[in-house]
Amino acid sequence: MKAMVVHAPAGLDNLRLEDRADPGQPGAGEIRVALHGSSLNYHDLGVVTGRMGAADGLVPLADGAGTVEAIGDGVTDFAVGDSVVSCFFPDWQDGTPTIGDFSRTPGDGIHGYAQEAAVRPATAFTRAPEGLDAVEAATITTAGLTAWRALVVDGKLKAGDTVLLLGTGGVSIWALQIAKLMGARVAITSSSDEKLERARALGADHVLNYRAQPEWGRAIFDWSGGRGVDHVVEVGGPGTLAQSIEAVRVGGHISLIGVLTGASGEVPTAALMGKQARLQGLIVGSRREQQDFVRAIEQGGLKPVVDRRFALEELADAFRYEMGAGHFGKIGVAW
Repeated sequence: MKAMVVHAPAGLDNLRLEDRADPGQPGAGEIRVALHGSSLNYHDLGVVTGRMGAADGLVPLADGAGTVEAIGDGVTDFAVGDSVVSCFFPDWQDGTPTIGDFSRTPGDGIHGYAQEAAVRPATAFTRAPEGLDAVEAATITTAGLTAWRALVVDGKLKAGDTVLLLGTGGVSIWALQIAKLMGARVAITSSSDEKLERARALGADHVLNYRAQPEWGRAIFDWSGGRGVDHVVEVGGPGTLAQSIEAVRVGGHISLIGVLTGASGEVPTAALMGKQARLQGLIVGSRREQQDFVRAIEQGGLKPVVDRRFALEELADAFRYEMGAGHFGKIGVAW
Protein backbone atom coordinates (compact mmCIF):
# COMPACT_ATOMS: atom_id res chain seq x y z
CA MET A 1 0.00 0.00 0.00
CA LYS A 2 1.23 3.51 -0.85
CA ALA A 3 1.61 6.05 1.93
CA MET A 4 3.29 9.40 2.46
CA VAL A 5 5.66 9.25 5.43
CA VAL A 6 7.46 11.94 7.47
CA HIS A 7 11.09 11.10 8.31
CA ALA A 8 13.37 12.73 10.87
CA PRO A 9 14.35 15.46 10.85
CA ALA A 10 10.84 16.50 9.91
CA GLY A 11 10.59 18.76 6.88
CA LEU A 12 9.02 18.81 3.45
CA ASP A 13 12.19 17.38 1.89
CA ASN A 14 11.84 14.34 4.18
CA LEU A 15 8.21 13.67 3.26
CA ARG A 16 8.36 10.62 1.00
CA LEU A 17 6.02 8.20 -0.79
CA GLU A 18 6.65 4.65 0.42
CA ASP A 19 5.22 1.15 0.34
CA ARG A 20 3.68 0.19 3.67
CA ALA A 21 2.21 -3.10 4.79
CA ASP A 22 -1.49 -3.49 4.01
CA PRO A 23 -3.58 -2.93 7.17
CA GLY A 24 -5.48 -6.17 6.59
CA GLN A 25 -9.06 -6.94 7.51
CA PRO A 26 -11.03 -5.27 10.30
CA GLY A 27 -11.49 -6.86 13.69
CA ALA A 28 -14.51 -6.57 15.94
CA GLY A 29 -15.87 -3.02 15.98
CA GLU A 30 -13.58 -1.90 13.15
CA ILE A 31 -13.98 -0.94 9.50
CA ARG A 32 -11.56 -0.99 6.59
CA VAL A 33 -11.71 2.18 4.50
CA ALA A 34 -10.29 2.69 1.01
CA LEU A 35 -9.12 6.29 1.31
CA HIS A 36 -9.44 8.65 -1.66
CA GLY A 37 -9.12 12.20 -0.36
CA SER A 38 -7.85 14.56 2.30
CA SER A 39 -7.38 18.29 2.86
CA LEU A 40 -4.60 20.32 4.44
CA ASN A 41 -4.76 22.16 7.74
CA TYR A 42 -2.39 24.50 9.55
CA HIS A 43 -1.99 21.76 12.15
CA ASP A 44 -0.83 19.30 9.49
CA LEU A 45 1.73 21.82 8.26
CA GLY A 46 3.09 22.10 11.80
CA VAL A 47 3.47 18.33 11.95
CA VAL A 48 5.27 17.79 8.67
CA THR A 49 7.62 20.74 9.19
CA GLY A 50 8.56 19.59 12.69
CA ARG A 51 6.95 22.41 14.70
CA MET A 52 4.60 19.89 16.31
CA GLY A 53 7.34 17.32 16.98
CA ALA A 54 6.43 14.70 14.38
CA ALA A 55 7.51 11.13 15.12
CA ASP A 56 9.91 9.52 12.64
CA GLY A 57 7.91 7.35 10.24
CA LEU A 58 4.57 9.06 10.85
CA VAL A 59 1.86 9.00 8.19
CA PRO A 60 0.45 12.59 8.25
CA LEU A 61 -2.94 14.23 7.60
CA ALA A 62 -5.82 14.41 10.08
CA ASP A 63 -8.54 14.50 7.40
CA GLY A 64 -9.49 11.35 5.51
CA ALA A 65 -12.47 10.29 3.41
CA GLY A 66 -13.23 7.23 1.33
CA THR A 67 -15.35 4.11 1.00
CA VAL A 68 -15.95 1.26 3.43
CA GLU A 69 -14.43 -1.94 2.03
CA ALA A 70 -15.12 -4.31 4.92
CA ILE A 71 -16.73 -4.26 8.36
CA GLY A 72 -15.85 -6.18 11.49
CA ASP A 73 -18.13 -8.04 13.87
CA GLY A 74 -20.55 -5.85 15.76
CA VAL A 75 -20.42 -2.87 13.39
CA THR A 76 -23.93 -1.59 12.72
CA ASP A 77 -23.37 2.08 11.75
CA PHE A 78 -21.84 1.30 8.36
CA ALA A 79 -22.11 -1.12 5.47
CA VAL A 80 -19.70 -2.02 2.68
CA GLY A 81 -19.83 0.71 0.05
CA ASP A 82 -20.71 3.55 2.41
CA SER A 83 -18.90 6.87 2.00
CA VAL A 84 -17.29 7.91 5.29
CA VAL A 85 -15.15 10.71 6.70
CA SER A 86 -12.74 10.66 9.64
CA CYS A 87 -13.01 12.32 13.06
CA PHE A 88 -10.25 14.61 14.36
CA PHE A 89 -10.70 13.25 17.90
CA PRO A 90 -11.63 9.58 17.35
CA ASP A 91 -12.09 9.00 21.09
CA TRP A 92 -14.36 12.01 21.74
CA GLN A 93 -17.75 10.66 20.88
CA ASP A 94 -20.12 13.12 22.58
CA GLY A 95 -20.54 15.55 25.44
CA THR A 96 -18.26 18.27 26.75
CA PRO A 97 -14.55 18.33 25.81
CA THR A 98 -12.32 15.90 27.67
CA ILE A 99 -9.25 15.95 25.39
CA GLY A 100 -6.73 18.78 25.42
CA ASP A 101 -3.89 17.40 23.32
CA PHE A 102 -3.23 15.63 20.02
CA SER A 103 -1.97 12.29 21.34
CA ARG A 104 -4.81 10.45 19.60
CA THR A 105 -5.31 12.78 16.64
CA PRO A 106 -4.63 11.10 13.28
CA GLY A 107 -1.58 12.53 11.55
CA ASP A 108 -0.08 13.64 14.86
CA GLY A 109 -0.27 11.27 17.83
CA ILE A 110 -1.24 8.32 15.62
CA HIS A 111 -0.89 7.59 11.90
CA GLY A 112 -3.04 9.77 9.69
CA TYR A 113 -4.77 9.33 6.36
CA ALA A 114 -2.12 10.07 3.70
CA GLN A 115 -2.35 6.43 2.63
CA GLU A 116 -4.43 4.19 0.43
CA ALA A 117 -6.32 2.30 3.14
CA ALA A 118 -6.85 2.27 6.90
CA VAL A 119 -8.40 -0.06 9.46
CA ARG A 120 -9.79 1.85 12.43
CA PRO A 121 -12.65 1.61 14.94
CA ALA A 122 -15.98 2.39 13.28
CA THR A 123 -16.40 5.15 15.84
CA ALA A 124 -13.42 6.99 14.28
CA PHE A 125 -15.61 7.87 11.27
CA THR A 126 -18.99 9.33 10.46
CA ARG A 127 -21.09 9.06 7.34
CA ALA A 128 -19.92 11.51 4.68
CA PRO A 129 -22.40 14.09 3.36
CA GLU A 130 -24.29 12.91 0.29
CA GLY A 131 -23.24 14.61 -2.92
CA LEU A 132 -19.67 15.42 -1.85
CA ASP A 133 -16.61 13.69 -3.28
CA ALA A 134 -13.83 12.42 -1.01
CA VAL A 135 -11.82 15.65 -1.00
CA GLU A 136 -14.89 17.78 -0.30
CA ALA A 137 -16.01 15.44 2.48
CA ALA A 138 -12.54 15.48 4.05
CA THR A 139 -12.75 19.24 4.55
CA ILE A 140 -15.34 18.80 7.30
CA THR A 141 -13.09 16.80 9.66
CA THR A 142 -11.02 19.72 10.93
CA ALA A 143 -11.88 23.07 9.32
CA GLY A 144 -15.59 22.51 8.78
CA LEU A 145 -16.32 21.09 12.22
CA THR A 146 -14.27 23.82 13.88
CA ALA A 147 -16.40 26.49 12.20
CA TRP A 148 -19.62 24.60 13.04
CA ARG A 149 -18.74 24.26 16.71
CA ALA A 150 -17.56 27.88 17.00
CA LEU A 151 -20.74 29.35 15.57
CA VAL A 152 -23.53 26.84 16.17
CA VAL A 153 -22.57 24.58 19.07
CA ASP A 154 -20.76 27.07 21.32
CA GLY A 155 -21.93 30.37 19.81
CA LYS A 156 -25.63 29.43 19.56
CA LEU A 157 -25.81 31.32 16.25
CA LYS A 158 -29.28 32.40 15.17
CA ALA A 159 -30.84 34.21 12.24
CA GLY A 160 -30.15 37.93 12.33
CA ASP A 161 -26.87 37.64 14.24
CA THR A 162 -23.74 39.38 12.97
CA VAL A 163 -20.49 37.49 12.46
CA LEU A 164 -16.90 38.64 11.90
CA LEU A 165 -14.49 36.30 10.11
CA LEU A 166 -10.75 36.85 9.79
CA GLY A 167 -9.10 35.86 6.51
CA THR A 168 -10.25 33.52 3.77
CA GLY A 169 -8.71 30.20 4.78
CA GLY A 170 -10.53 26.93 5.28
CA VAL A 171 -12.16 27.65 8.65
CA SER A 172 -13.24 31.17 7.73
CA ILE A 173 -14.80 30.19 4.40
CA TRP A 174 -16.62 27.27 5.99
CA ALA A 175 -17.81 29.69 8.70
CA LEU A 176 -19.06 32.09 6.01
CA GLN A 177 -21.12 29.34 4.42
CA ILE A 178 -22.51 28.13 7.75
CA ALA A 179 -23.37 31.65 8.91
CA LYS A 180 -25.24 32.46 5.70
CA LEU A 181 -27.09 29.13 5.90
CA MET A 182 -28.24 30.13 9.39
CA GLY A 183 -29.43 33.58 8.28
CA ALA A 184 -26.63 35.69 9.78
CA ARG A 185 -24.98 38.84 8.44
CA VAL A 186 -21.25 38.37 7.83
CA ALA A 187 -18.24 40.66 7.65
CA ILE A 188 -14.91 39.22 6.53
CA THR A 189 -11.36 40.56 6.35
CA SER A 190 -8.41 39.87 4.05
CA SER A 191 -5.35 41.62 2.67
CA SER A 192 -6.44 40.66 -0.87
CA ASP A 193 -9.18 42.58 -2.65
CA GLU A 194 -9.55 39.67 -5.08
CA LYS A 195 -10.25 37.24 -2.24
CA LEU A 196 -12.69 39.69 -0.70
CA GLU A 197 -14.66 39.81 -3.93
CA ARG A 198 -14.78 36.00 -3.97
CA ALA A 199 -16.07 36.10 -0.39
CA ARG A 200 -18.70 38.61 -1.42
CA ALA A 201 -19.81 36.24 -4.17
CA LEU A 202 -20.30 33.56 -1.50
CA GLY A 203 -22.61 35.86 0.43
CA ALA A 204 -20.42 38.06 2.62
CA ASP A 205 -22.36 41.21 3.50
CA HIS A 206 -19.33 43.39 4.24
CA VAL A 207 -15.68 43.00 3.20
CA LEU A 208 -12.66 44.83 4.59
CA ASN A 209 -9.01 44.96 3.55
CA TYR A 210 -7.12 45.06 6.85
CA ARG A 211 -3.99 46.48 5.21
CA ALA A 212 -5.97 49.44 3.93
CA GLN A 213 -7.76 49.78 7.31
CA PRO A 214 -5.37 48.79 10.11
CA GLU A 215 -7.96 49.78 12.75
CA TRP A 216 -10.38 47.26 11.34
CA GLY A 217 -11.91 46.47 14.73
CA ARG A 218 -13.39 49.95 14.97
CA ALA A 219 -14.46 49.82 11.32
CA ILE A 220 -16.37 46.57 11.90
CA PHE A 221 -17.92 47.98 15.08
CA ASP A 222 -19.16 50.96 13.08
CA TRP A 223 -20.46 48.66 10.30
CA SER A 224 -22.57 46.87 12.90
CA GLY A 225 -24.35 50.12 13.68
CA GLY A 226 -22.28 50.88 16.75
CA ARG A 227 -23.49 47.74 18.54
CA GLY A 228 -20.63 45.38 17.80
CA VAL A 229 -20.80 41.95 16.21
CA ASP A 230 -22.32 38.98 18.02
CA HIS A 231 -19.64 36.48 17.02
CA VAL A 232 -15.97 36.59 16.04
CA VAL A 233 -14.16 33.53 14.66
CA GLU A 234 -10.64 34.48 15.75
CA VAL A 235 -7.95 32.63 13.77
CA GLY A 236 -5.07 35.07 14.23
CA GLY A 237 -4.36 34.94 17.94
CA PRO A 238 -2.34 37.58 19.81
CA GLY A 239 -1.74 39.79 16.78
CA THR A 240 -5.44 40.23 16.02
CA LEU A 241 -7.22 39.65 19.32
CA ALA A 242 -7.27 43.31 20.39
CA GLN A 243 -9.04 44.29 17.17
CA SER A 244 -11.51 41.42 17.57
CA ILE A 245 -12.36 42.64 21.07
CA GLU A 246 -12.87 46.13 19.64
CA ALA A 247 -15.30 44.71 17.07
CA VAL A 248 -17.39 42.47 19.34
CA ARG A 249 -20.52 43.67 21.12
CA VAL A 250 -20.99 43.84 24.86
CA GLY A 251 -21.75 40.27 25.90
CA GLY A 252 -20.60 38.87 22.55
CA HIS A 253 -18.69 35.68 21.77
CA ILE A 254 -15.14 35.31 20.45
CA SER A 255 -14.06 31.82 19.39
CA LEU A 256 -10.28 31.52 19.63
CA ILE A 257 -9.44 28.77 17.17
CA GLY A 258 -6.09 29.82 15.66
CA VAL A 259 -2.66 31.19 16.45
CA LEU A 260 -1.51 32.35 13.03
CA THR A 261 0.19 35.42 14.54
CA GLY A 262 1.90 33.53 17.37
CA ALA A 263 1.35 31.13 20.24
CA SER A 264 1.35 33.73 23.00
CA GLY A 265 1.00 37.46 23.54
CA GLU A 266 -0.74 40.18 25.49
CA VAL A 267 -4.48 40.09 26.06
CA PRO A 268 -6.14 43.51 26.54
CA THR A 269 -7.89 42.36 29.68
CA ALA A 270 -9.50 45.69 30.54
CA ALA A 271 -11.06 45.93 27.09
CA LEU A 272 -12.27 42.33 27.31
CA MET A 273 -13.79 42.98 30.74
CA GLY A 274 -15.44 46.13 29.49
CA LYS A 275 -17.07 44.22 26.67
CA GLN A 276 -18.07 41.42 29.09
CA ALA A 277 -17.43 39.16 26.12
CA ARG A 278 -16.91 35.42 26.24
CA LEU A 279 -13.47 34.48 24.88
CA GLN A 280 -13.48 30.74 24.30
CA GLY A 281 -10.67 28.55 23.04
CA LEU A 282 -11.72 25.46 21.14
CA ILE A 283 -10.22 22.61 19.13
CA VAL A 284 -12.50 21.02 16.49
CA GLY A 285 -15.35 18.97 18.02
CA SER A 286 -16.90 15.62 18.90
CA ARG A 287 -18.17 12.83 16.66
CA ARG A 288 -21.76 13.66 17.59
CA GLU A 289 -21.23 17.29 16.56
CA GLN A 290 -19.78 16.08 13.25
CA GLN A 291 -22.86 13.94 12.64
CA ASP A 292 -25.06 16.99 13.27
CA PHE A 293 -22.91 19.01 10.88
CA VAL A 294 -23.23 16.36 8.16
CA ARG A 295 -27.01 16.61 8.36
CA ALA A 296 -26.84 20.41 8.15
CA ILE A 297 -24.62 20.21 5.05
CA GLU A 298 -27.09 17.90 3.35
CA GLN A 299 -30.15 19.92 4.34
CA GLY A 300 -28.56 23.21 3.31
CA GLY A 301 -26.93 21.90 0.14
CA LEU A 302 -23.53 23.26 1.21
CA LYS A 303 -20.53 22.63 -1.04
CA PRO A 304 -17.07 23.28 0.42
CA VAL A 305 -14.70 25.56 -1.44
CA VAL A 306 -11.61 23.66 -2.61
CA ASP A 307 -9.01 26.01 -4.04
CA ARG A 308 -6.75 23.41 -5.67
CA ARG A 309 -6.17 19.64 -5.66
CA PHE A 310 -2.87 17.76 -5.55
CA ALA A 311 -2.03 14.09 -6.01
CA LEU A 312 -0.86 12.09 -2.98
CA GLU A 313 2.71 11.97 -4.27
CA GLU A 314 2.60 15.77 -4.61
CA LEU A 315 1.89 16.27 -0.89
CA ALA A 316 5.08 18.25 -0.26
CA ASP A 317 4.14 20.62 -3.09
CA ALA A 318 0.65 20.95 -1.62
CA PHE A 319 2.16 22.07 1.68
CA ARG A 320 4.44 24.53 -0.11
CA TYR A 321 1.35 25.96 -1.76
CA GLU A 322 -0.29 26.27 1.69
CA MET A 323 2.78 28.06 3.02
CA GLY A 324 2.40 30.64 0.24
CA ALA A 325 -0.94 31.66 1.78
CA GLY A 326 -2.44 32.37 -1.62
CA HIS A 327 -5.27 29.86 -1.35
CA PHE A 328 -8.95 30.60 -0.81
CA GLY A 329 -10.82 27.96 1.18
CA LYS A 330 -9.30 24.49 1.38
CA ILE A 331 -6.41 22.71 -0.36
CA GLY A 332 -7.28 19.16 -1.36
CA VAL A 333 -5.31 15.96 -1.89
CA ALA A 334 -6.90 13.26 -4.05
CA TRP A 335 -5.89 9.72 -5.03
